Amino acid sequence: MDDLMYSLQDVIRCDLCETPLPLKHCDICHIHLCEACVREHLSDQFKDHYIVPFQLRGIITKCTTHSTKVCKKLCTTCKIPVCQLCVASSEHKQHRKEDILTLFEIKKELMQKDLQDLEKSIYPRYQEAATNIPVQRADVNKHSQKLTSALDKQREALHTEIDTIIQGMKSEIDDLDAQHIAALDQQEDAINHTIAKITQIILDLKRLLDTSDVCLVSKYTSRTEEFRNLPAQFQVTLPTFTPQEINREQIHQQIGSLSELAITFLLDEPRIITDIQTKYRNLESVLCLSDSELWTCGGHANIMGLYNLQGELLRSVQTKSGNFPWEIAVTRSGDLVYSDLKDRSINLVRGTQIQTLITLRGWRPLYLCTTSSGDLLVIMDSDDYQQSKVVRYSGSTEKQSIQWDDQGNPLYTHGRYTKYLSENRNLDICVADSGDRAVVVVSAAGKLRFRYTGHPSTPRESFDPSGITTDSQGNILTSDDYKNRIHIIDQDGLFLRFINNCGLQYPWGLCVDSRDNLFVAENDTGKVKKLQYYK
Repeated sequence: MDDLMYSLQDVIRCDLCETPLPLKHCDICHIHLCEACVREHLSDQFKDHYIVPFQLRGIITKCTTHSTKVCKKLCTTCKIPVCQLCVASSEHKQHRKEDILTLFEIKKELMQKDLQDLEKSIYPRYQEAATNIPVQRADVNKHSQKLTSALDKQREALHTEIDTIIQGMKSEIDDLDAQHIAALDQQEDAINHTIAKITQIILDLKRLLDTSDVCLVSKYTSRTEEFRNLPAQFQVTLPTFTPQEINREQIHQQIGSLSELAITFLLDEPRIITDIQTKYRNLESVLCLSDSELWTCGGHANIMGLYNLQGELLRSVQTKSGNFPWEIAVTRSGDLVYSDLKDRSINLVRGTQIQTLITLRGWRPLYLCTTSSGDLLVIMDSDDYQQSKVVRYSGSTEKQSIQWDDQGNPLYTHGRYTKYLSENRNLDICVADSGDRAVVVVSAAGKLRFRYTGHPSTPRESFDPSGITTDSQGNILTSDDYKNRIHIIDQDGLFLRFINNCGLQYPWGLCVDSRDNLFVAENDTGKVKKLQYYK
């Protein structure tokens, strides 16, 4: 009970009416005031007053220049508190002054906002970036090992080739030796045969010289001239080996070359370079024909338009069937390709002519893209919308079908979901599957590499990928239309950053030019925005 009374006695009260826990304080009179007593206190006009919130009591100080005055203002030029006399003085007359309490509260509010921003947004981003560094450092080692393995493989291939050539030359030497030995054997046989004849003649001559038989002697005929010349001699030019001077440059060319290390930095604040207004109400696709010309389509219109960066419509192409194009692509030769879902066809626009390349049966072509090798990748749904697959075409010939993972599960969702696709520089096939709420990446052979389901801190159900493209660094960019932002991930699925501070409105189709400028088709506005996101 005594403790309770003691604590009640310690409660701070209004100095005028004894109301407990006053909310105000006069920083000049140094008295506590409740809300009701503030007006009464200020009615004493013979004194100077300065009412502040209770928790900010002591905010004003005595003026260091005029000791009898208090400082109600802050000279923001000199960054010091000033009293009324200082304010009127020539020293501060031209300076900007702010009420100390007002400035204090504004700064406190700013500090609170900054604290929240730092704790909730900025600091986590730096933490995440710091966490990614060891991963990237490990990736450097992994990549180096891949390069080293490739070099070792090339070395083995070259060694094998050199060993094969050397072994062939050794076999050739053996064949030359065999020919030489055969010739020597033949000559030896001829000489030995002649020696045998000469030996016999010598024996016969010795017997004739010892005889007195005139008849035998008279029959003798000389054969000396027959053997005076040795059997035909052959001249041999022995093979020689002339080693080729080792040319390091040629060897280097045979081995191959390493590309340069390119270190690029993503801009903290990507900036819009160009804003192009198209005639589409709901723009869906944008595609670079060149760094200065763009093909576009969308809005369920059967017209595809070619624009320059000044927003001028250079050319319009109407579909052959009159149906609207589902998606467009550009070949390496600059021709336009589009898919027609309704008549199940894929068509090539060359000049003023439209040629049907492929007509499907049982399947409907949706989205498509061209590859670095000149092939065409098409993602398609079955007529009953129960299956989906990516098919690779060379011309009109099917070369590959990608539909299932190693466990026999479908790689892509079926049904008419948005499923834009793009080939990465490492030949991966990247599909932005809105039905799966994921970017599905498979190798060129069709093996699943990874699924990116959005930023780790974001619930998967809030990730809604639509357009997709890749850049010269192998990074994958996908638009998250409902969040008005673009995700950038590397070729192994590691999140790098968002593009979310450019005022994008419902970003949809994406493409990049040869300089890694990003073009974004805004579905709602019908605009194409050109962004720079690399330094």
